[in-house]
Amino acid sequence: MRRQVELIGAAWGLGGADPACAEAPAVLAPLLAARLEACGMPSVPGPMLRPMPTERRKQFAVSKLCGLLASAVADACRHGRLPCVLGGDHSCAGGTWSGVARTLQGALGLLWIDAHMDSHTPGTSHTGRLHGMPLAWLLGQDDDPLYGLATGVLQPQQVCILGVRSFEREEAERLARLGVRVFHFEEVARRGLPSVFAEALAIVTAGTERFGISIDLDVITPEEVPHVGTPVANGLASAALARELARIAGHAALAAVELVEYSPKQDRDGASARIAVELLAAALCGARDDAQVVADAFRR
Repeated sequence: MRRQVELIGAAWGLGGADPACAEAPAVLAPLLAARLEACGMPSVPGPMLRPMPTERRKQFAVSKLCGLLASAVADACRHGRLPCVLGGDHSCAGGTWSGVARTLQGALGLLWIDAHMDSHTPGTSHTGRLHGMPLAWLLGQDDDPLYGLATGVLQPQQVCILGVRSFEREEAERLARLGVRVFHFEEVARRGLPSVFAEALAIVTAGTERFGISIDLDVITPEEVPHVGTPVANGLASAALARELARIAGHAALAAVELVEYSPKQDRDGASARIAVELLAAALCGARDDAQVVADAFRR
């Protein structure tokens, strides 16, 4: 029996710069389901979590939604399924990874692939946007209650960020103090993505029971993917990242995959959506030419 992928929608943009990110899961879920079917990977639809239309208290709404997401992710894990969370803005990460952590006896490693550090707290944020805070919260840095969930589910030495090219001094200082390994875009460009990705994977798998991948679509160059919540100049090439993500497909310790910050509002030809789907398919199925081999690796 193959391990099923469960597609879970975190359909909100309350924490980010672009509310239209809330529409992303509804766009991406059917495209990804079709792509997974084509590569022989079984998938099932999970819940599509949305805020109440009348809710105006953003922090309260995100807290409640992350609680529901954590429960959905934990339920998928306990039933032997591989959660694939489709955001929404990156505030959903609080729910995704606290949900995975609930199901583990050991440590959880996390590879955060993003143009930003997302490591502010309410006390240091320049904007107050919740999508700039989830990694700090997951690392136990909560100078003000953010989600209302158990904080600090990650150990800094088992977390790394790849692709950073936009950040503020406060979050950089926080991560340096904690000892989180940050691979800035300049280092990736200098060393090459394969070398950096291999080192990042070694970090998140060392001494951990499981590991996860959180992909913010803004890590890709805006020339390829302009339709994201907060685009940043330069960035990774999608094909290069897909090749590295394909290396983790079928990894026995992969706990969950998350992709966030796609904004479909202006993506009229669907080009950005197709890249988002290819990145996820690479992580879940592997390269197109060996998808069946990877699918077989999920047999139990």
